[in-house]
Amino acid sequence: MKTLKDTAIFASVVLILAAIFAFVLPSYNAAHPAENQYSIEKTWKLPKALKEISGITWLSENTIAAVQDEDGILFIYDLEKSKIIEEIRFAGSGDYEGIAINNKDAYVMRSDGLLFEIVRFREEDKKVSKFQTPFSEKNDMESLTLDAKDHHLITIPKERGLKDDTIKGLYHIPIDSMKMNITPKIRIDMNDAALKKYKKKKAHETFNPSDVAIHPKTGEYYVIEGTRPKLVILAVDGTIKNVIKLDSDNFPQPEGITFSPEGKLYISTEAGGGKAAIMEVVLD
Repeated sequence: MKTLKDTAIFASVVLILAAIFAFVLPSYNAAHPAENQYSIEKTWKLPKALKEISGITWLSENTIAAVQDEDGILFIYDLEKSKIIEEIRFAGSGDYEGIAINNKDAYVMRSDGLLFEIVRFREEDKKVSKFQTPFSEKNDMESLTLDAKDHHLITIPKERGLKDDTIKGLYHIPIDSMKMNITPKIRIDMNDAALKKYKKKKAHETFNPSDVAIHPKTGEYYVIEGTRPKLVILAVDGTIKNVIKLDSDNFPQPEGITFSPEGKLYISTEAGGGKAAIMEVVLD
């Protein structure tokens, strides 16, 4: 039979343990935030033609423009109808990775750093021009987005940088001249504390960007990685605000990211073992 003394001792132990957990758990959670900091609002399973989908960009109401890494074709995908409504060929076979739209003109980045400009891309008299950036196959270029405010395109090397492998730069390409400044406007330090858990022996393998988008409301940079699925959010000055690990079951190889004008976030992923998809993602 428990005595009054035993009950008092038991109660004291419970109170002490409660105090310990109250102190320890909040600090643990701050240092180790929940992995899933997002939810998937809606998913569009894509047809076979887009199983290798790479870059995506918002086009207009309910439509997204996309490229895949085998053919020089622009695909127009209607989210409301859940189907491809238009295919526009601009080049032959190749590893096409990033896409950006500026009014009636489209821009596509090939993995070797060759940039395609398709003027009036949805019209019969479209004109295709090519511009070689300072990048090559060793940089493995997969990203492209439009900075409408500064009238620039932005790209990031997936693999090695131009000069320093400890830095992944966001490089601006003026649309008017198409001559890239080899000094990046934004620099992502591979030794940043926010990337510590992903650090690799070869610095450039710590973070391998597969696409980038600019939030239309905040101006922040959202950079996605397909190799080890994650989303890195940068402040306007390039400071890393958050690193969000993505579930590889839903995102086997995320290689495209874009926003609607209202700020809805869309991420595309290659097929992996299932079907390629575009997902509307809500961050917690």
